[in-house]
Amino acid sequence: MWKRVLETTRKAAAATAAAATPELATRKNPSSSRCKAVTPATAVSPEVLLRLKQAASSKRTNLPPTLPDAQDVATMEEENPSGGFTQEILSILNGPDDAEELRRMELPLEESEDAEEFVANKILDTEWIAVPPPSNPLAAWRREVAREKKKRYMFKNTESHRFSRLMQKCADKLGAESALEFFGKLGRYTGAKEFNALIRICLTKAKACKDIDSAVEHIYRAYRLFEMMSDRGFQIEEDSYGPFLLYLVDVGMSEEFEMFSAFFKDANPQSNSRIAYYEMLLWIRAQDEEKIQELCHSVENFNEGDYDMAESYMLAFAERDRKSDFIRLLELVDPTKILQSKYLSTIFQYLGRLQMKNYAEKLLQQMRSKESGVGKLSSIIFEYAANIPNIAVEDVIESFNRWHEQFEVAPSIFASEKIISLCCKSSKISLALDVVECLCKSNPNATVELFNPIIHACEQGSEFHMVHPMYDLMRRHKLNLKSETFRSMIMLCVKMKDFEGAYNILTDAEVSGDISTVSLYNAIMLGYFREKNHNAAQMVRAQMQIARVKPDSETFNYLILNCESEEKISEYHDQLRQEGIHMSKHIYMSLVSAYARLGNFDMAKQVLQNKEIQPKCLNEIKSALVGALASNGKVLDGLIMYDEIKQSGCCLEPKAAVALIENTQTKGQLDRLYQLLEELSDSSIWFDGCSRVLLYCVRHNHPNAAIDLLKQLKEKDEMSTYMVIDQVFCQIWDMDPVNLDIGMEILHAVKELRLNVSRTSLDFLLSACVKAKDSNRAQLIWTEYKSAGFPHSVLTSLRMYQALLLSQKKAAAKKLLKKIPKKDVHVIYVIDSCQKTYCSQDLALSSASRSSSKKRAASKVGSTCEPAASGTLSTHFIQDKGQEAFQNEAEEAQTGP
Repeated sequence: MWKRVLETTRKAAAATAAAATPELATRKNPSSSRCKAVTPATAVSPEVLLRLKQAASSKRTNLPPTLPDAQDVATMEEENPSGGFTQEILSILNGPDDAEELRRMELPLEESEDAEEFVANKILDTEWIAVPPPSNPLAAWRREVAREKKKRYMFKNTESHRFSRLMQKCADKLGAESALEFFGKLGRYTGAKEFNALIRICLTKAKACKDIDSAVEHIYRAYRLFEMMSDRGFQIEEDSYGPFLLYLVDVGMSEEFEMFSAFFKDANPQSNSRIAYYEMLLWIRAQDEEKIQELCHSVENFNEGDYDMAESYMLAFAERDRKSDFIRLLELVDPTKILQSKYLSTIFQYLGRLQMKNYAEKLLQQMRSKESGVGKLSSIIFEYAANIPNIAVEDVIESFNRWHEQFEVAPSIFASEKIISLCCKSSKISLALDVVECLCKSNPNATVELFNPIIHACEQGSEFHMVHPMYDLMRRHKLNLKSETFRSMIMLCVKMKDFEGAYNILTDAEVSGDISTVSLYNAIMLGYFREKNHNAAQMVRAQMQIARVKPDSETFNYLILNCESEEKISEYHDQLRQEGIHMSKHIYMSLVSAYARLGNFDMAKQVLQNKEIQPKCLNEIKSALVGALASNGKVLDGLIMYDEIKQSGCCLEPKAAVALIENTQTKGQLDRLYQLLEELSDSSIWFDGCSRVLLYCVRHNHPNAAIDLLKQLKEKDEMSTYMVIDQVFCQIWDMDPVNLDIGMEILHAVKELRLNVSRTSLDFLLSACVKAKDSNRAQLIWTEYKSAGFPHSVLTSLRMYQALLLSQKKAAAKKLLKKIPKKDVHVIYVIDSCQKTYCSQDLALSSASRSSSKKRAASKVGSTCEPAASGTLSTHFIQDKGQEAFQNEAEEAQTGP
């Protein structure tokens, strides 16, 4: 295997720069989507509004004028993911002003042969902190603060999004080693974090390779980076070599592992014990018991210096669930050494997973006798209890409390936070509140931050009703609530349409007098707009004026987005200017959406001509315009705007791309939809867009493309693919005329992909056969129910009965009719309607029976079951007294026999 590395070395020495990969882009969804109309909201009593007015007027001092939004200041830190490589590097390194300068420059060399060299020199010669003449002192101050932060932290914080994008871009375009040379020419210091970032990129590319031979090239590049680190005197720590060795273990490259581990040990002799952990994982994966036992015997008679080695082997055994080997080493190790280990929490996690209660209790007893920190002991108890296999949350809490009582310690806030998070992940909101209440009673230092995971869980699980016990608990224990907490409580009330409760919380916030309440008013206003209650939303704006609460950009964002006339848009735009509020990108996007919704597409396009729009925000606003055009019937204009965005080197925002995909319905646009699908990098958004393209392929008869997309959907998310398959067969049934050919092809493809066909899909496909009057294919679908393990339900039998009658297969229809239960009056009525429409009198029920069934059905369903008109069949299945409801409507033209 190592020979492949040497061969790759020779290839890499003669190779040119690595091929560029597709550009990365940071995409953010605009928050300007409109919700569908829902049921009316609960009314707010006059007493609540009066209390709010009194609270607002009784404040001792007015709140100071609001400073520019934190959101607006944060936008100074965002990168422009669009443009060519030169613009992207400049936008990452220097911020928006230098990118704007480059954008406005018209260089005559741009089209010449020296253009590339000129641009490259321009990058290298550009100053990193370039300050333009300040036209606006406040804006200049903001830029200065942002640049100081860049100067101080950009190359010191590996986790920075800006730094990660920069390293990814340079490594993709230039190659890892050329990227380092690039930074060297810029005069910037290249440290261990920069090397680690590039090594991670090489490792990611190696993992993406389908075979080991392809991955060796990236392994060699990572090795070269390790060599450069060592040559420059950097210590190669576990953060650097750990993921690399773990990858070699996973792919089973034992020879390479031994050589690389020897290199790391030479470069950092202190890493011997930690490398032993990865070495043991390697032999466990290779199932080399002889080597495993050899390593174990090497530490059986260990001294003080061998403890770290034994600990690493012990952790590896626990990681791979080798309980007997783990116990053997655990009994050899001095417990005091374990209690001092930095891996103590990990060891207790393994003790819980392996259900070694006696060992855990012994170690905890020694911790308690040595009077270790109570907080540390409480956290260790949680790690054990939470990792017991197949344990319910209630049992975790019971075990957690029992161990605390046994060792006579009180639960720490940190451990209780973990318990609360565990309850929230399991959707046990009431249980989480009980834990919080117990903690508030026993610990006076409890803070309102304990509720953050509970609030998040309520939002994710739609358990909005839990806001009231949650807020009562906060008030009962007199916790100091912050503005964010008040807003979260109000948002939960608004989502459950409890506006009176929202106003009560707002009044409490006003009474407190030390927080800004503009975001709270905005939350209530947004709730009313979602309910399509524009009058109530305007009332909120009036209440803000009475309370002397100055609106912010978010306020006008909601007002403009929901305007019902262009005059209102102009009015709010003027008010915004008068208030001196900064025009954020969200306001521009709201202007675009509002004008497009009102049909004034020219004004929507003119918004982009505003000179005040910052260059880094321009692409998002253009994308908002594309989405607005597509959603309001101007798909062609949206596609033209999309082409302009691509020609400028930018990327379309995901929400706009999905809007174009959804609204592009004309034939001959499949290639265009594929192009739009490539704009989606987020997996969930891509899945949504791909499913819409699949439906387009079904609608316009592209079976091969549809099957290929179905394969991709399965690879991405198999469970969600079943829902898409149901939608596909539903669309086939809904088409006019019905295309059964593509339906049968997709059914065959679903079975070849080893996906389970749902009853819903078969029902739609059988109904499509009835609609197409194709009894032969109906018979094939009928047999598919048995193959899929589904019994024939009454509804399925009625569909098949109708298909047989349509094809005049009277004998088969009569035989099936005997098997259909006729206890339900609605079933009798449907049978009667089918016979009346499709059959001659010899198969019809007796007139007396038919009349009786009609009367009984009519007495229960009334006008819903009117007799079908001549030549048509209209069947309705109605829910009756809590029984499972099913409804089927079909109209078939039938010529009499």
